[in-house]
Amino acid sequence: MAAPMLRWCCPGRRFAFARVGCGSCHRRGPPTGSTSNGKRGQSSVAQQPHITAQKPRKGEPEWAAVVGLEIHAQIASNSKLFSGSQVCFAAPPNSLVSFFDASLPGTLPVLNRRCVEAAVMTGLALDCHINRKSLFDRKHYFYADLPAGYQITQQRLPIAVNGSLAYSVYVGRKPSQMVTRTVRVKQIQLEQDSGKSLHDDLRSQTLIDLNRAGIGLLELVLEPDMSCGEEAATAVRELQLILQALGTSQANMADYEIQRQINELENGGEILNETRSFDFKLGCTVPMRDKEGKQDYRFMPEPNLPPLLLYDSGSLPSGADPQQVINIDQLRERLPELPRVTRQRLVQQYGMLPEHSCVLLNEVGLLEFFQNVIKETRAEPKKVTSWVLNTFLGFLKQQNLAVSESPVTPSALAELLDLLDRKAISAPAAKQVFEELWRNEGKTPAQIVAEKKLELLQDPEALEQLCRSTLEAHPDVVMDLKRGNPRAINKLIGLVRKATLGRADPTAIKEVLERQLSS
Repeated sequence: MAAPMLRWCCPGRRFAFARVGCGSCHRRGPPTGSTSNGKRGQSSVAQQPHITAQKPRKGEPEWAAVVGLEIHAQIASNSKLFSGSQVCFAAPPNSLVSFFDASLPGTLPVLNRRCVEAAVMTGLALDCHINRKSLFDRKHYFYADLPAGYQITQQRLPIAVNGSLAYSVYVGRKPSQMVTRTVRVKQIQLEQDSGKSLHDDLRSQTLIDLNRAGIGLLELVLEPDMSCGEEAATAVRELQLILQALGTSQANMADYEIQRQINELENGGEILNETRSFDFKLGCTVPMRDKEGKQDYRFMPEPNLPPLLLYDSGSLPSGADPQQVINIDQLRERLPELPRVTRQRLVQQYGMLPEHSCVLLNEVGLLEFFQNVIKETRAEPKKVTSWVLNTFLGFLKQQNLAVSESPVTPSALAELLDLLDRKAISAPAAKQVFEELWRNEGKTPAQIVAEKKLELLQDPEALEQLCRSTLEAHPDVVMDLKRGNPRAINKLIGLVRKATLGRADPTAIKEVLERQLSS
């Protein structure tokens, strides 16, 4: 993933890596430093002319980020892009390497149909134009984990271009303050991955593992239409959901960089054109290698691969072997429900808020959990939504657990909500039962209710008598209520609940108390 860029903000002009207001990337004044020329992978030494810019308004941030992303997503395929080698995570080093992967003389690439279909489906999902003819190129650079000295990619004519990715971001402090924004997708291209270099600092040596060499990648280039790390992270998360829904990639991604660039510029440093990776242990990005200029890659047509031709139903050659051609219209029919459609359906079907539908999709496995609870309970969808997003998800966050690691199953939560729905237990008692379920002692909600004696008090005459006794025993609280203190009623409700050992419904208690006080 490429690093985001900090840009100068002034009317009509955009500059890479410069300060907002009257200043260059190092000190105040017009921007005159090295800038981006807008071409991917190529640095510029051209100087910008003197530009007068307005000073930042009071309260405005001193730096403005303009973020574009270049994302490499590993294609979910059983074999590599141009060879029959198996794709398997954590296999022993160099155990999944064919002669072609090792770049032995005389070996030729054979294109993987599954990888092409994954690229087309991803392009369709992102509203891209699918090129009926795309080309393969060699991208030359020399590194120990790239045995051929070049990667096969699609620089000149990629498989998909000119798409868009819509995502929703929060613009205020309230969750309901959401807006939809769009980032342009410049292109999607097929590319083979390199191997992996394993650096042994103790022995001062580097070991090469070629298991990853030749695995199919989707390279997605997003234009610099985003303005902060939060937007970039949200856009990447939306793309991740799309790829996972399509089944084209497992899409494990991360994004981090803006603050590092700000700190570098503030301290008088320079932003280098380089490839960086994210170190999860350090929590920051670290340099991998210098980013060579476009001319240094020495792009050339791949001589061993003919143009990739795609068809639709109208242009499909008569008598063509379905196994030898790819029909774009057939792939379009196979597209599953995409995340934005799923969110709309949840809002319409269950009456939930848009922000709630976003949370259900963003948390891995949470939507499936919610839908399983819905299938097994008679409770209203709004109540299910509240319990899943507030109580269930809250417990997961406290314990730092994934949905798949939850000790409470959808069936158990559905049974608990049924007890609550038919007023067999009170809401506070339901929370107590949930806490017991979370301890994972193998008991059902009904068993916990029976053992803890949490059944709701069903005798209305008994409740009437308890409320009357409470009013008689606490005349000071009654007087306080009559003087206009609205909190006094809550104290009375608490006293009645204490007398019933928590078995009375607070709403029912309040109704009885108000009726007795008014009589």
